[in-house]
Amino acid sequence: MPIALITGCSSGIGRALAEAFKAAGYQVWATARKTEDVAALQAAGFIAVELDVNDSAALERLAGQLEQQGGLDVLINNAGYGAMGPLLDGGVEAMRRQFDTNVFAVVGVTRALFPLLRRSKGLVVNIGSVSGVLVTPFAGAYCASKAAVHALSDALRLELAPFGIKLMEVQPGAIASSFASNASREAEQLIGESSPWWPLRDAIRARANASQGNPTPAADFARDLLKALSQDNPPRLLRLGNGSRAMPLMAWLLPKGVLDYALKKRFGLRGTL
Repeated sequence: MPIALITGCSSGIGRALAEAFKAAGYQVWATARKTEDVAALQAAGFIAVELDVNDSAALERLAGQLEQQGGLDVLINNAGYGAMGPLLDGGVEAMRRQFDTNVFAVVGVTRALFPLLRRSKGLVVNIGSVSGVLVTPFAGAYCASKAAVHALSDALRLELAPFGIKLMEVQPGAIASSFASNASREAEQLIGESSPWWPLRDAIRARANASQGNPTPAADFARDLLKALSQDNPPRLLRLGNGSRAMPLMAWLLPKGVLDYALKKRFGLRGTL
């Protein structure tokens, strides 16, 4: 039975992927940060692991547990969140937290499990985002983190090739999940009357909720990802979900001035504060 480890399985994409891989015959190791989420995953029949993806000691223990149970065939780096709000309101600390989870953990988890993946000539799947391709205001930290995931995925794919390890980056569009509600909570922590962007608070809130505009069901996303992953030669880059093709196409085709104009208009940035 092939073994898959999926990070960030408390809800949304992660949980849907865990369900899809389990149904396809994988032994699924599903991670979450909160004790109650781990209990729910365990009750659903997964090998549930309480894990902070930035905890190097915990990652070493996890690697040892996987080795004892048979190794690892597929690693899906899914854990992440969206830091929303003006970049200068959040500052360096908000950027650092965003990159810790969305970027540095991708390297940390993959590094810890590399010996197992090398042995099985396995597959790494990094969940990026189309937000790393088409950058929008009030999501700068998140967009930057996903642009970084895209770059490091390209580098890792090349560096892992001599070991027979394949890597696929997935860039979701709008997927039905708790992402928007979590992003809204992040934004609300920054929105205050002392912010220079206070008059644009409705636009900031709109950006935090933008990912839930006609979202693709998470189960459909998981099904299509599993189908692509099962090919003899999985694609290097896979875009799934509503807007996942249109947004990169806009970023590629539209002159920068036109795109800036449209984004300023959409988020109330054409006036003077």
